[in-house]
Amino acid sequence: MIETIYIVRHGFRVNWVTKNWTSATGTARDPPLAAYGVTQAEQLAKHFASLPESERPTAIFSSAFYRCLQTATPVATALNLPLYVEHGEYKRRLLRIGEWYSPVEPGTGLHPRPGNAHSLKQYFPLIDTSYSSTWLVSRHGESLEEVHRRTDGFLEAFVPRVEGGDPAPLAHHASSGLATHKKIILIGHAASCIMLIKSLAGSKVDGADIRIGICSVTRMEKEGEGGVLGAFKIVGQLGDASFLTNGVERDWGFRKIVVDGTTGRVVNAHGVAGSENEVDETSHGGLQLPSSKM
Repeated sequence: MIETIYIVRHGFRVNWVTKNWTSATGTARDPPLAAYGVTQAEQLAKHFASLPESERPTAIFSSAFYRCLQTATPVATALNLPLYVEHGEYKRRLLRIGEWYSPVEPGTGLHPRPGNAHSLKQYFPLIDTSYSSTWLVSRHGESLEEVHRRTDGFLEAFVPRVEGGDPAPLAHHASSGLATHKKIILIGHAASCIMLIKSLAGSKVDGADIRIGICSVTRMEKEGEGGVLGAFKIVGQLGDASFLTNGVERDWGFRKIVVDGTTGRVVNAHGVAGSENEVDETSHGGLQLPSSKM
């Protein structure tokens, strides 16, 4: 049984300090970390390495966006773990572990999607390509209610999968009696982190009031047996950044989103020019999306 989930937001990204940057992978809207963000990732790694061995995660699942994998790499190195890529997210208006995009404006193309584990391994050698992503979100974007339903659905597919032994613990963990992972890390984006926290904690938190800073950690602990949604509680500080030199920075919450004054719905966003005729593949972990609200 998964007992602890550490939810981590990526570090400081380069497009916050300059418009003159290039995507290493060629994926649109996929900025890397700034040098400051790399330093934050190193501090994050030291934080996890300083935990008692009984509290350290044994598996790291990261959004496929470059900045998240950059944030995850020092942690994986410090803990001697591989990286598992989860698309269960999507940038700035799509989600799971990844970013969230609001619904795409008709006729403007699709939102970007990072490459798969095999294509990303050339940039991040610690990626374990034997693991396949649980969820692929739609490149057409989604409303707030849709992204919440998707987060619920992702967790209801992902947690049982990991508890069932996919991926299996490393040999040195298994030899010490660990049959399945009990403590894991999910590294994603502000919106996805907030939605994960809300889905895991349920009515114990108000998702609209949660704010998450860069490279912060939220520790979620399972309460009792059975279930996933609403079955966890926050232990310690929400969005803890006490291990970072400058503490909480660039914290974001859903109250910052722009909504239509007439409909009350999040405004549409433009897709990537030239992607209008691309195929949008999705995967929902074999589940129907549950009905839930923020």
